[in-house]
Amino acid sequence: MEFKDYYKILGVERTASADEVRKAFRKLARKYHPDVSKEPDAQARMRDINEANDVLRDPEKRAAYDALADRVAQGYGAGPDGRGNFQPPPGWDKGFEFHRGPAQGPADHAEFSEFFSSLFGAGEHRGAQRRQHRGRGEDHHAAIEISIEEAIKGVEREIVLRALELDAQGQPAFVNRTLSVKIPAGVHAGQYIRLAGQGMPGHGGEPPGDLYLEVRLAPHKRFRMDGRDLYMSLPVTPTEAALGAQVQVPTPGGGRVEVTVPPNARSGLKLRLKERGMPGKPPGNLYLLLEIAIPPADSEAARQAYEQLARVAPFDPRSHLGA
Repeated sequence: MEFKDYYKILGVERTASADEVRKAFRKLARKYHPDVSKEPDAQARMRDINEANDVLRDPEKRAAYDALADRVAQGYGAGPDGRGNFQPPPGWDKGFEFHRGPAQGPADHAEFSEFFSSLFGAGEHRGAQRRQHRGRGEDHHAAIEISIEEAIKGVEREIVLRALELDAQGQPAFVNRTLSVKIPAGVHAGQYIRLAGQGMPGHGGEPPGDLYLEVRLAPHKRFRMDGRDLYMSLPVTPTEAALGAQVQVPTPGGGRVEVTVPPNARSGLKLRLKERGMPGKPPGNLYLLLEIAIPPADSEAARQAYEQLARVAPFDPRSHLGA
């Protein structure tokens, strides 16, 4: 996936005003709309033009996109060539809130690119909700990142978000607002927490929209998550692996548990601790992946011990490869 330069697509500077963006879009739409254009790539160009306009005409999406473009310029999220194989860096939209999905309108939006979907996708069901309640305030989307430990136990957080509001003169302006959020125990990555009435104000006496917080789990130095299951590497010594042992292991919920390493264990052996993963119905498991840690031969005594082991217990780990 390639990073899209929406300003270049519309042919405007990054400092372009909303009016300049609108004029550029209309000019290009007259040239490339498939109903009137004879250009061979008109349909693809029109899709990109619609996509760029959808982002740049929306002050909230544009602010988040600009922040992302600054990070990409510094090398974050870009592929080896600096542009291709782009993946949005973790937390790229942290601190911003905006509506998801394309603005309601042209059917061309149905074919927006993978790049657009990776940034502003999802939320189509909320778009339908907005169409049903025309005076209701618009729903907004934001992200909150928590640790695995916080997801297991639950946590209360204060978050600061940039939101677009009207000032005293009726002009749109970004303001920071602080919200207190209770994250329940057992949440999972990608889950949405709905904060009722925290979206955009309604019109004509209609209620405000809602704010949907997408839960993201921060990378953990010890645990890896797969659904509700957790995985952890468990280093053991060659002696513990060969003879078997009882070892102490930290658990994601806090505390430690004693685990039996069976005799003649090999690297990669998977031990299951039932229901020690993420809470839920049913709860997940904690899987320990054995990793044999080899003591260094950094002393004369250690070298002699290795030499004696080689004499009394010769072992060829490559015998299965054949001659």
